[in-house]
Amino acid sequence: MPLKLTINNVATTVDVTPDTPLLWVLRDVLNYTGTKYGCGMGLCGACTVLLDGRAVRSCITRVSAAEDKAITTIEGLSPDGLHPVQVAWEALDVPQCGYCQAGQIMTAAALLAQTPHPSDAEIDAAMSGNLCRCGTYPRIRQAIHEAANAAGAK
Repeated sequence: MPLKLTINNVATTVDVTPDTPLLWVLRDVLNYTGTKYGCGMGLCGACTVLLDGRAVRSCITRVSAAEDKAITTIEGLSPDGLHPVQVAWEALDVPQCGYCQAGQIMTAAALLAQTPHPSDAEIDAAMSGNLCRCGTYPRIRQAIHEAANAAGAK
C-alpha cells in the first residue's frame, strides 16, 4: 500500500508495509543516510528525526505514523548547514567520532524550538535520551547555549 510522506518539505510516496520502521524507509528506500541506526530500540537517539517538529526515534516509529506529518531529517534541518545548532556544533568542535551527532543535533533543534533559552537542567533532561560514546556532553550543552544565543540575536 503506497504511503504519502513529506520529508524535508518534499512530498513523496513509498510502497512499503505500514509497520516498517521509519528509519528503514528513510535510509534504505529514500537514501537519507544521515539518520543513523544505533540500537534499534529507541534508547540511544542516533536515529532521531523531527516529526511535526517533535524529536522522535525513527527506529521505533512506524512509517504509517509519519504519514500526513512533516518529517525532517538532518539533511533537511538547514539546506546550507547554517542552522544555529549546526553552526555551534562546528564552532565548538562537538563531535569526536560523529556517529551520534545527527540525532544529537535534531534533538537539540527540537529543544530550542520549544524552549528558546533552556537552562542546563532543561538541556540535560531533553538530551538525556541521546547517548554519546565519546562523552562530548559538556560541549553539547555549551553548543546548545551558544545556538540559543545566536538564534536570539537574529
